[in-house]
Parts: sequence; structure tokens; C-alpha cells
Amino acid sequence: MQFVVAVIVLIVAAAVVANVRVVQQATAHVIERLGAYSTTWGVGIHVKVPFIERVAKVVSLKEQVADFPPQPVITKDNVTMQIDTVIYYQITDPKLYTYGIENPIVAIENLSATTLRNIIGELELDQTLTSRDVINSKMRAILDEATDPWGIKVNRVELKNIMPPKEIQNAMEKQMKAERERREAILRAEGEKKSAILTAEGEKESAILRAEAQKIQMVREAEGHAESIRLHKEAEAQGMITIKRAEAEGIKMLKEAGLSEAQIVELKSLEAFAAAADGQATKIIIPSEIQGIAGLAKGLAESVTDAAKGKGKTTDHVHD
Repeated sequence: MQFVVAVIVLIVAAAVVANVRVVQQATAHVIERLGAYSTTWGVGIHVKVPFIERVAKVVSLKEQVADFPPQPVITKDNVTMQIDTVIYYQITDPKLYTYGIENPIVAIENLSATTLRNIIGELELDQTLTSRDVINSKMRAILDEATDPWGIKVNRVELKNIMPPKEIQNAMEKQMKAERERREAILRAEGEKKSAILTAEGEKESAILRAEAQKIQMVREAEGHAESIRLHKEAEAQGMITIKRAEAEGIKMLKEAGLSEAQIVELKSLEAFAAAADGQATKIIIPSEIQGIAGLAKGLAESVTDAAKGKGKTTDHVHD
């Protein structure tokens, strides 16, 4: 009897353990009871009733990515191209996601292809290539509204690749090459223009510097010439002062020698005559008074000599 009870306890414990469920973060379990929807389990530990309840579906609540293959679309100007899309979606209602549609991802793929054809059909090729953001926004709005009854929220839609026909791609590459060459030519012309401007400015600056250097040189030469004239005049003035001092000393000596003012004047006249005689004149008129002046000069010389001898004797007497 005890053995039977132990077996029954073990069976019950195993059944309880087998029906305990732990729901992980960002996950939901859809529970059915006797084939009908019962509840949705969130994060935590749960126990289902054996043989009555079952986990119908385990749903991930994380944001998911669906990368669909390229779809052929035709633009308004009848250009056929291939466009593949990437859709970022998230399940917001596990019950609707489980019971709303049989295969939600396939439904979203077909819906995105149809929506893309409708949007591209209203645009020309150039608009399609330059209006990705507009197309993405329109597709997201349409898909989000359409998938709302399925418990799905479309967060973003991205056009992954837009592939026009080969001939159009070649034409676009040629156009892009021509545009690059045009920009290169513009940049080269602008560079040459800037280089010419810089060269002209450099030459202008160089000319200004040369002119300033010549101006400074001329000023310095003028200052040097003016300084030379000043020094020459100072030298002449100093020479005149020296001559005047010598003349004054000579007159003083003549007075000390005992000559009168009249005799000194006559002597100066004789000196002036001698200076005139040293000139380049071929004829010299000798005044009648020249002999008296000459005698005066001879007497003056003797007086100066006697005065010098007298000073010498006095000096010798002092030494003795």
C-alpha cells in the first residue's frame, strides 16, 4: 500500500513539474484551454493544467527584421527595375499575431511588394532614385496600418537596393563621369584663377617692397650727402677760425715787436701783394710804396731776430 502511494506521489510531482513554465524576458506564451484561447502568459513562472491547457504559441516581443528579395516594379515612365526592401517590425499583441492571420511574414512580404509597386508606379525614374525617404515613409505608414489587425507594428521600412536596367546604369555612370569631369574642370579653373591672383598679389607686394627699398636708399643717400656737406662746412669754418686765430696771433706778435698800427697795415698789404704775385696773372703792377713796405718788412725781421736773441740770452743767464 505504501508503495502504491509513493508511486502516485511521484506521478503527481512529475506531472506538476512537467506543467511548470518559466516565461523569459521579451517573450509571451499564448495559452489555450480545451482548444480555445484562454490567456497570455507574461514574464515569470506559470503552471498549466495538465490535459486541459496547452501552450499554443511562443511569441518573441523583440524587434525583428524581415529582408525580402528584390521585387520587379515599373515606374511612371515605364522603366522596369528591381527593388528589395528591409522591414523592421515588432509583435505588440501575441493573441492577434497567433489568430489574426495564418502566416504573418508571408503576408507582410506580399503586402510590401504590392505597396511598393503602387508607390513606384506614381514616380518617374529620377524621382525614384532621389526620393528614398519619401518612399520609406509612405510604405511604413501603409504597412503599419495594414498589419495592425495582426498584432504587428511596423517601425521602419528601408529600400535596400534600387537596381535600374543595365543600359540605364551605363547611361547613369557616363552622366556621373561627365559630372565629375565638369566639377574637376571647374575646380582646376578656380585653382588656376586663385594661383594667378596670388601671383599678381605677390608681384604687387614685391614691387611695393622694391619701391620702399629704393625710397629708403634715396633718403639715406640724401642724408649722407647732407651730412657730408655739413661736415665740409664745419671743416671750412674750423679752418677759417684757425686762420683768424693765426692772424690774430701774428698781429699780437707784431704789436709785441713794437710796430704801430700803420706799419701793421702796410705789412698786411705786402702779404696781399705776395699772394697776388703767386696767382696766374701775367702782368703785375708794383705800387710806388712797395720799396718802403719792403724796407719795413726787412726791419721787422731784424727786430724779431733781435727780440729772439735777447730772450735767448736772458734764458742762458738764468741757467747760469
